[in-house]
Amino acid sequence: MNTDPRNVEQLGAPFYHAAVAAAMDYQVDIVCTASAGRLLRRGVAETLRIKIGNSKTVYDWIREAHSQGARFWACPANLELLDMKESDLIPECSGLMGAGAMMGDIMEGTCRVLTY
Repeated sequence: MNTDPRNVEQLGAPFYHAAVAAAMDYQVDIVCTASAGRLLRRGVAETLRIKIGNSKTVYDWIREAHSQGARFWACPANLELLDMKESDLIPECSGLMGAGAMMGDIMEGTCRVLTY
């Protein structure tokens, strides 16, 4: 996922789709890259709402997907880009997934990739 958090209305679909797929017992990994990496910083997603006036935050959407079994990964290169450390990441983040690991999973042909 590399959706820019400034485009808040675009953030619902990836987390909703992740929650549904995980609830259907598919393994779901969300790798947040580029601007989307900011969503994994503590305190950021809690301040964003997909729909103005709705109490549900982007962090609520993340927690819902995580509670269904979706795993969230931060890009190591992104941490440097965004001046973040692993200790800055939300508890729902499973850790770091580099480009090599991600490409290996994709190129093996056993996974499907949705990009947002």
